[in-house]
Amino acid sequence: MKRPNHSADRTLLASFASADRNKKSPRNRFSAAALSAARLGFAGLAASVMTATASLSESLGPETLQQIAQERTVDLELILAIDTSSSVSSQEFDLQMRGMSQAFRNEAVIGAIRASGDRGIVVAMVQWSDARKQLLAIDWFEIKDEESAERFAQEIDNTPRFLFGGGTALGGALTFAARQFEKNSYAGRRKVIDVSGDGRTNQGTRPERVRDQVVDSGITINGLAILNEDPTIDTYYRYNVIGGTGAFVMTATDYEDFSAAMLEKLIKEISGVPIVELPGPHPTQEAHYLDRLEKSGPSEEN
Repeated sequence: MKRPNHSADRTLLASFASADRNKKSPRNRFSAAALSAARLGFAGLAASVMTATASLSESLGPETLQQIAQERTVDLELILAIDTSSSVSSQEFDLQMRGMSQAFRNEAVIGAIRASGDRGIVVAMVQWSDARKQLLAIDWFEIKDEESAERFAQEIDNTPRFLFGGGTALGGALTFAARQFEKNSYAGRRKVIDVSGDGRTNQGTRPERVRDQVVDSGITINGLAILNEDPTIDTYYRYNVIGGTGAFVMTATDYEDFSAAMLEKLIKEISGVPIVELPGPHPTQEAHYLDRLEKSGPSEEN
């Protein structure tokens, strides 16, 4: 193997030392960085920088680097999280999807999008059921006007049900939804998860644990509680699911009523209508909920 030639490096070090003696300066006149550069040699230093840059690009990946370069501000990042657990029939799923597509065709929603700011909004849809079943059904979609709102409504119309059956894991749904904000190329002035469902968590991480973490990261969680299975599910959502600045729960008496509730909910979320923030969990209700979980045995953690 050919031995490296360090003569240039030695010459450079010698010139530094000679200059030091001539100026009768202390040894520490030269910074550690300069001496290190001398020992390595400028060519070696440049090669090290190039290697580090290549290593960074490889570790981040081209998609991540492109995302960092292209990230831009929007007025709202909104995730629609749709319950597809066993309690939701095919007909009920269709009613949810139809209600959402109709809402994005409504002039009031389009007006709210325009009024929210000049940067538009981005919306994604998540389907969820049990602790291991969550899926990004519609990727982030930009909406600024009536035309783009119509395209998104058509996207909803063409989206099938990807998940069938399973338990109800609201904690898993919130965890998965929150991660989607980290993966997109947008910087929203507001971030909202809009979760709808008709049942309480019966497996996985307790939703209030996840809720607190999600809210701490700057995301608001709103709920649309469908009361056909459990007439008190809105109370459950209020104390265990929603959170963040201005968080609120809308109710639909059944799936037929879902469309009107979703329309009102979207207008509030998009326009950022000020809503009094709800108080924390009521001790009696929280204690009752925890007692029920303990009696049902240990829950499965995500």
